[in-house]
Amino acid sequence: MAGDVAALLAALEAPSAHVVGLSLGGCVALALALDHPDRVRSLTLVNAFARPAPAGTRGALRFLIRLSLLACAPMSVVAAHVARGLFPRPDQADLYRAAVASLAGNPRSTYLACVRGLLGFDVRARLGELRCPTLVVAGDRDTTVPLAAKRLLQTSIAGAELAVIEDSGHVTPYDQAERFNAVLLGFLNGVRL
Repeated sequence: MAGDVAALLAALEAPSAHVVGLSLGGCVALALALDHPDRVRSLTLVNAFARPAPAGTRGALRFLIRLSLLACAPMSVVAAHVARGLFPRPDQADLYRAAVASLAGNPRSTYLACVRGLLGFDVRARLGELRCPTLVVAGDRDTTVPLAAKRLLQTSIAGAELAVIEDSGHVTPYDQAERFNAVLLGFLNGVRL
């Protein structure tokens, strides 16, 4: 996926980009910055990780349930399970429904390919290679990616900043959009253009 993004940036004749990635997108952003550093002006990693590790026993159980559902249930059921973890509060009902509709539209084969890619993803040994300005954003209530995984990114990438967003789960740009945008814009305004 990072190669595809690099090819797109080349086709657009974009010299470099401010890259923001959420979860799987954060892994793609990391791979892009490592394999195509000339394409990345700055890097923002939102609830991302250098290697997948569930957030405790409960996170591991949710992931096993997701894999079981993915093996035998309709994608709408898989989507409902995933979305419940992303938007658990009653006031997030609209976001929950939108996530279910979006996730259910993915072909099972595509979803499986992403899961396989994530399970084999491990760039911990390469994090020290990153030289672009980096912001790591962590939702303080993320039950998908543990805070320790985000702290590892921040401490392993030279000069990286960590911003913990309160009352936010795994999808911080959605459940705390205003706070996330303020943090991101503050970071980008500090990056030399």
